[in-house]
Amino acid sequence: MNAFEPLASLAAELLPHALEPSEDGAHDLSHLQRVWHNARTLQAEEGGDLEVLLAAVLLHDCVAVEKNSPLRSQASRLAAEKATTALANLNWPEARISAVTHAIEAHSFSANITPTTLEARLVQDADRLDSLGMLGVARTFYTAGRMGSALYDPHDPEARERDYDDKRFCLDHFRTKLLHLADGFQTAAGQRLAQIRHQRLKGFMEQFKEEIGVA
Repeated sequence: MNAFEPLASLAAELLPHALEPSEDGAHDLSHLQRVWHNARTLQAEEGGDLEVLLAAVLLHDCVAVEKNSPLRSQASRLAAEKATTALANLNWPEARISAVTHAIEAHSFSANITPTTLEARLVQDADRLDSLGMLGVARTFYTAGRMGSALYDPHDPEARERDYDDKRFCLDHFRTKLLHLADGFQTAAGQRLAQIRHQRLKGFMEQFKEEIGVA
């Protein structure tokens, strides 16, 4: 079964525009597949336009910007601009292009744009679910390794006498971002699933701290 059912033909049309050459395994085809699975799960409860949803999911990371790049806060705007061109070349109506590009711009944590449509809320929730739970753990440590971060500060793992620094220490990222994500979900279905994955994140942290001797 195609991972992008029931819109496999649309996926085939858009996938060539969806991913730039990149070595970032946290934002690859498997990430798009997971976000689509999340979006479909949420849409089954909340409603929303599947075509707009899939287009936004596929194109939300279509411009590759590294986490430590000074352009990071502009990544969703750059992706929206590229998506506009791609969809216009496929003769999408302007109103539907706007619906897709708003969902792309609003999905980003760093862009700080409030989603104003149901589809934008669904895309934001679907993407953020992939930063929670065990996938959130895996992606966080994977990204930290790529960026050259340490697992944690051996002198002060819980940052009791220092400021958090998630560029240097992977464990700090749980406190600076991941453990706050569940509070910002836009839909009732998203909030429910986020709380489940949030508890998994907390459980991981407690077990991690126990194993390094600070619990």
